[in-house]
Amino acid sequence: MDPLVRKLCAGQRLEVGEFERLIRGREQVRELLASRAREVRTQVYGDRVWIRGLIEFTNWCKNDCLYCGLRCSNHKVERYRLSEDEVLSRCRMGYGTGFRTFVLQGGEDPLYDPERIAGLVRAIKKGFPDCAVTLSVGEYPREVYELWYQAGADRYLLRHETADPEHYSQLHPASMCLADRMRCLEDLKDIGYQVGCGFMVGSPWQTEEHLAKDLSFLQAFRPHMVGIGPFIPQKDTPFRDRTGGTVELTTFLLSVIRVMLPDVLLPATTALATIDPDGREQGIRAGANVCMPNLSPADVREKYAIYDDKACAGDEAAEQLLHLEEKIRLAGCTMSMGRGDHIKMDGR
Repeated sequence: MDPLVRKLCAGQRLEVGEFERLIRGREQVRELLASRAREVRTQVYGDRVWIRGLIEFTNWCKNDCLYCGLRCSNHKVERYRLSEDEVLSRCRMGYGTGFRTFVLQGGEDPLYDPERIAGLVRAIKKGFPDCAVTLSVGEYPREVYELWYQAGADRYLLRHETADPEHYSQLHPASMCLADRMRCLEDLKDIGYQVGCGFMVGSPWQTEEHLAKDLSFLQAFRPHMVGIGPFIPQKDTPFRDRTGGTVELTTFLLSVIRVMLPDVLLPATTALATIDPDGREQGIRAGANVCMPNLSPADVREKYAIYDDKACAGDEAAEQLLHLEEKIRLAGCTMSMGRGDHIKMDGR
């Protein structure tokens, strides 16, 4: 067995340079790592793939990230903002279908201020007390995260995007910095959230060393969830003509992450399904164990255009669960509609 794979499978710490060599030599160890990733996932979580209901409740954002179609300087995107009643209506529909986790995702919307989001979380927890609420709404001060946690939020997703400060500055406006993003992640974990971070695969200027730093950060931080997906260009951003990421590299990194963090909750993302019709199944075969079908109202799904041609129908739509269940079965797993908490954090 490759010595780096042996170290990884034994739970030993890898240095940045070792992660980099593993990525460069991935073709020789891909199948071995994928097989090991499936074994590890089965040992910890069985064959279950947890299903989350994704509600993209606002596409307004004050930030101007260079890769994102929701950036504030993009005046071509058709903006929308769901009301609290509309969000609760989607939760009722999802609950009746069997969903027990709702993921509220949006840009950093000034009109959806902290108190308004806290009220929305309280309403969801009151109406659906056996459900988990995940927030994914960006960077805020610690006291705001504490407010939402006290309101009942269980989990928080905040992708770090890259663990290299210089690379971070190439992807974001000058008003944003990696140190702030990392501070937020530390605050969230300290407060008690189940915390998710992650990164784009194949983003502009990304090198194998950057990816190695991402893996090294995950190894040290040990998040409860990791969301990675291929970079996909968006036509109304400065990166419109850049080459996108690949399923091949993304699925390899999913396997590495599963073996490195055996109990992590690991999505097969919409971005994978967007660039390859079989992308989600490939992600599951690589070790993923979460899918997030879209519960947003059908008339706004295409408006949440963080990248071009986002998959939001078919298997990605919450209305097509039977089809998704069959795809998960063909990937060797079974669909689970439970809360799907991290195994070491069984609820609040």
